[in-house]
Amino acid sequence: MQTINFTEFRRHAKTYFDKVERGETIRVIRHGRAIADLVPVGDAETAPSWQQPALRLRISGASLSREILEERRSDR
Repeated sequence: MQTINFTEFRRHAKTYFDKVERGETIRVIRHGRAIADLVPVGDAETAPSWQQPALRLRISGASLSREILEERRSDR
């Protein structure tokens, strides 16, 4: 793991993101304390749930919206 200070990261962010994209991990230090680890993104299974594809529900038969509209017409 490579360690860099925050100022160096700001000046050369593209270079460090290129390294992360190639699989390296970078630790960013500010005032002597670690503030961030830049790590490569994993596959979809390790991504947060809000980034994963949603399930598609399909139900054969009548459309819910159509049934609601029919019920509204019959109530008049």
